[in-house]
Amino acid sequence: MNAPLRDIPPVHRLTTDPAVSAYEGLLGRANVRVAVQAVLDRAREGAAKGAEIPPFERLRGEVLERLADDRRADLISVVNGTGVLLHTNFGRAPLAANALANAVQLGGGYTNLEFDLAEGKRGSRYDRVSLQLCELSGAQGALVVNNCAAAVLLVLDTFARDRDVVVSRGQLIEIGGGFRLPDVLRRSGARLVEVGTTNKTYARDFREAWSERTAMFMRSHPSNYRIEGFTAEVDAKTLAALAKELDVIAFEDLGSGAFVDLEQFGIAHEPTVAEEIATGMDLVAVSGDKLLGGPQCGIICGNTEHIETLKRNPLVRALRVDKLTLAALSGTLALYLEPSRLLEIPLFAMLHAGVAELRERAGRICAALADAGSGGAIRIAPCETVATTGGGTLPLASIPSAGISISSSDRSADEIAASLRSASPPVIGRTEDTAVRIDLRSVLPGQDAELIEVLRSLTIETKPQGGR
Repeated sequence: MNAPLRDIPPVHRLTTDPAVSAYEGLLGRANVRVAVQAVLDRAREGAAKGAEIPPFERLRGEVLERLADDRRADLISVVNGTGVLLHTNFGRAPLAANALANAVQLGGGYTNLEFDLAEGKRGSRYDRVSLQLCELSGAQGALVVNNCAAAVLLVLDTFARDRDVVVSRGQLIEIGGGFRLPDVLRRSGARLVEVGTTNKTYARDFREAWSERTAMFMRSHPSNYRIEGFTAEVDAKTLAALAKELDVIAFEDLGSGAFVDLEQFGIAHEPTVAEEIATGMDLVAVSGDKLLGGPQCGIICGNTEHIETLKRNPLVRALRVDKLTLAALSGTLALYLEPSRLLEIPLFAMLHAGVAELRERAGRICAALADAGSGGAIRIAPCETVATTGGGTLPLASIPSAGISISSSDRSADEIAASLRSASPPVIGRTEDTAVRIDLRSVLPGQDAELIEVLRSLTIETKPQGGR
């Protein structure tokens, strides 16, 4: 063996280092060893080519950097400073404390998930949340599956396999991830019948498309876009009446999941589930983790006959949700049933926050950072911003907001953003021109202290060494 290779530390010297071994509980012992081995192998390859072997501290630093990267690839908490309240990439709606407590309580032991305590025999896992959903929507029955796309698939597979579904061309939507409604229709076995034009569809278009093969008239809510100007569409009440006249099912994919009028938060009215059920729609499907503010799931509300038919479809077993989702959903819906507690749902608390309140938070954060200094390199100041709901909801809603702006005399905005993403916890903002903006409307108030520490580290790291 070449003499320099003897200077490479053994694997156990690094794996037993306290800072390195601390990652074993997060990543697993084998993965930590793999990271150590990779760094040492690179050092050996360099030495074989005549390069100097790095000192132990540098090797240790490389191992820790690699482990930190692996940790960031895991599912961890982040500070959402983008101003997008229902950010799909960040898990959409943060859950209310009541929802989390319900999940912890019921997830930590056995429950009567599918057991009828009165009869002493097997029961339905959906009965409990169904009562809440029916109370809130005015529907006769309800069913919960794992997301709204699954809800649409289940409805189509149950009622329209090998039959026609009539949809307006202006509502053939594409949702996140490139999933398109026509593709879901085909996968369900239904035959898509397009009517009208992109900007104008009339009730007569549906009537003329009807035949003995028609199973359903379908509306799809444009949650993530709007068509404006020279337009016409068939409203839910008109379509439901026409469907009843022609003896077909009226189904709406409402998507966004509003159960309360959002005008109370200064946002344009969004159709609620109760309103659409009241128009006479037979079935309405929505997401649980959008404007409802709950866990990811798909909710179907409608009349008893159709809901019971859906439950008998074998697909229900493949699409069903577990006890934790049902517990979190039930805990969320319980807050709707006590309107005074609505602001306990994080989404509504964020929507309710006034701009003056957000400006005050920004001022406190900047004041807390004043003692960190910046050596002239980093400038952190309050700023005005505009937030959005996101998550495929309310595409035209612009919500006045406030936050902080971070800029540097010697670092680009992209470099600052990268430093913030590599922090613990990662902080994600919006890069605008030469600055990174952190919109405080989407930063949970309890995260302000963590945000301050991340920003403090950012300013200290950019100080000249003599300023330490």
